Amino acid sequence: MKASDEELVALVVATRDNDAFGELVRRHQGLIRGMMARMSRNRALAEDLAQDAFIRAFEKIGSFTGAGSFKSWLCRIAYNEFLMAARKRKATERAMEKFKGDVDDTEAPRDMGSVVDLDRALATLKEDERTVIVLCFSCGMSHSEAAETTGMPLGTVKSHVNRGREKLKAFFETAEAVA
Repeated sequence: MKASDEELVALVVATRDNDAFGELVRRHQGLIRGMMARMSRNRALAEDLAQDAFIRAFEKIGSFTGAGSFKSWLCRIAYNEFLMAARKRKATERAMEKFKGDVDDTEAPRDMGSVVDLDRALATLKEDERTVIVLCFSCGMSHSEAAETTGMPLGTVKSHVNRGREKLKAFFETAEAVA
């Protein structure tokens, strides 16, 4: 019989068993990497954030109380890593603004072609909307789990999901009409 997440966590807490933690990573790495990729819209950054999230989870594994699911707890850690990285990027961008005149930072236009993908659609959403859409639809969380993960009130999560879903629907309807 395969050990549950909670049993593996207990083993890691009691013995710092790397194999048990490795099993937790194997079980949840696809979820966390996918979540980070959709939220950051940058594959390399997503890989770094996922790795940082698992390192942080290992460091804090003793704080998992079992009150919610391990998946929600782990997603909360990953979300916090995402937020910290976003704050650092914004601070760096602000610091680089003073050099903006010295650097040609024009980006080549993206090939919009006829291919419409989910990542491009998600990029049109506000950050909070994208976050809860990814958590609820990509990661399979309930609205309550997404609220727990993000620290947002349940009603706010539901509103963001509804607004985000409507924006995605409009995006794809527009893309179909254009194609």
